[in-house]
Amino acid sequence: MTSHQTTQTMKPATAAKKLGVYLEATPAEFQEGVVSRTELNALQADPPQWLQELRRNGPHPRPVVAAKLGISISGLARGGVTEPLTTEQIDALKQESPEWLQQERATQAEVRKEAARIKEKKAARDEQTR
Repeated sequence: MTSHQTTQTMKPATAAKKLGVYLEATPAEFQEGVVSRTELNALQADPPQWLQELRRNGPHPRPVVAAKLGISISGLARGGVTEPLTTEQIDALKQESPEWLQQERATQAEVRKEAARIKEKKAARDEQTR
């Protein structure tokens, strides 16, 4: 009996998400085809010029925009940012530092602090049970 392995493929949207790029900004051949796991690994290991350019200058998808601004995706929505932004637009927003962005950064800092506190508390509890 021979083992027949099928190639794992994914939709372009999934591949774009894994690559951290905005699908609509990718080349048409990327958007219209399917991406195999091998192709995805090759793109990650040795990104072509278009991928390097997208990662550097955007437009960036919301998760990347939120990370670059140091806030949550929900914070972006509360701030009224619904469209993908370029690196230039993100830098301008950081320079402007509107009140909503300052508030969201403060909220994110509190969330991280609380998560760290809970993690420490859990670690201490686990240590006591040993």
